[in-house]
Amino acid sequence: MNLTAPCAIGTALVLLGVGCGGTSSAASRDVSSDDVYVMLSQQNGSGESGTARLTPLGNRTRVALELTGAVAPRQPAHIHEGTCEKLGPRPKYGLSDVTSGMSTTTVDAKLTALRRGSFAINVHQSVDATGTYVACGEIGTGRTMDYDPPGHDKE
Repeated sequence: MNLTAPCAIGTALVLLGVGCGGTSSAASRDVSSDDVYVMLSQQNGSGESGTARLTPLGNRTRVALELTGAVAPRQPAHIHEGTCEKLGPRPKYGLSDVTSGMSTTTVDAKLTALRRGSFAINVHQSVDATGTYVACGEIGTGRTMDYDPPGHDKE
């Protein structure tokens, strides 16, 4: 029995499947030159810092937070008008709570509008201590394209 032909066909199908999947996968869209990285600096001696990655999605923006040094199981996070020095009193956009140092939320605002305005991303110490800020970053200071935030490998 000659297995060469079935093996060759099977190998070709596997190669075609890999080739087709490689360009349309989420991984190929994982890093975009349009993404903006905002450094989140520690506040109030928290020891917490990290990055916010903002990805434009048309009229919306995905905000992915990554923090190191987080100790609380859940930490509220928001986008406020203003700067880290002087935040507006009410959040403009709520973000998903940071859990295990991570949070991802899609907000109803264009990234260009967030960059043009005066907006800051703010993380609170915990659900019970929302008056204490532990990390903050101003969206207008974010960097794009070749910026390699700490903890991320360039491709």
